[in-house]
Amino acid sequence: MTSAPATLPPDTAPGRRQRGTAARVRRPGRPPRPGRLRRGALPYLLLLPALLLELLIHLVPMAMGILMSFRELTQFHIRDWSSAPWTGFDNYALAVDVNRPVGEALLGSFLTTCLFTLLSVGLCWLLGTAAAVFMQETFRGRGLLRALFLVPYALPVYAAVITWAFMFQRDNGLVNHVLHDQLGLGGAEHTFWLLGDNSFWALLTVSVWKGWPFAFLIVMAALQNIPKDLYEAAALDGAGIWQQIRRITLPSVGAVNQVLILVLFLWTFNDFNTPFVLFGKSAPEAADLISIHIYQSSFVTWNFGTGSAMSVLLLLFLLLVTAGYLLLTTRGRRDADAR
Repeated sequence: MTSAPATLPPDTAPGRRQRGTAARVRRPGRPPRPGRLRRGALPYLLLLPALLLELLIHLVPMAMGILMSFRELTQFHIRDWSSAPWTGFDNYALAVDVNRPVGEALLGSFLTTCLFTLLSVGLCWLLGTAAAVFMQETFRGRGLLRALFLVPYALPVYAAVITWAFMFQRDNGLVNHVLHDQLGLGGAEHTFWLLGDNSFWALLTVSVWKGWPFAFLIVMAALQNIPKDLYEAAALDGAGIWQQIRRITLPSVGAVNQVLILVLFLWTFNDFNTPFVLFGKSAPEAADLISIHIYQSSFVTWNFGTGSAMSVLLLLFLLLVTAGYLLLTTRGRRDADAR
């Protein structure tokens, strides 16, 4: 006596499977189904708002700025800037001619910005890395210190910098009160921190105070991925603290430092809010960063064509530095991995 054959599920029957497979294979020349089109277009639809905002906020103003840099755009044509006469590369020639006052002032502002960026990025990275390494040790109050370290980064820029502007006031500022009145440093005469050469150090202090918590946050996150076994094995082999930092910590966070330094460089070189809030529309010559200089060239002298040419030159410089930096660091990492 033979048993009755078991009934196969509808979707596993050989005949139906072949028919279903044949139905799923699209014939040549047959248009795709609407559902497949919707699934394929879904990622582009989700990206469409971000692309439109990027186009409106960044790309369109950038293209207009490039067009303005080739025109003689002054206060006489500001109502209808499209009627301003074309000047070709005259605005660029004026900006890079160091024998003329405009080019000489731009070169001085560029050199000041380079020195300021080098010091600010270096100090931010050094303080952030040192604090992150220090916070790897377990001790009472570590969580509170972490939160306090991040306060400058969490504060709004305007509120933080305007507070420093009050602290740097000559007669009633907290800095002069502590240095001169309490500690007796520099004599009894109060210092002008927002005028003259001291303005550079005042601006650098605010920039480092505002920027180092970001380096601390990024390096601290990278240190969480280093296994504790490496430090324990190094300690058993007799490696000291500095050897562990030099041989384990710094190489392990190398890729993170590569991105961190690039981001700090771009933020610091383009920083406009800090000097503008600290000094106002006209910064002292010692603290004349290139962002403020371009603003003054555009909105104080009403020469928007020359100011736009300076902005385009700044954009090209930052693109070249970024490309060179990424090329060098990527090649260095590739050579290190090949060893």
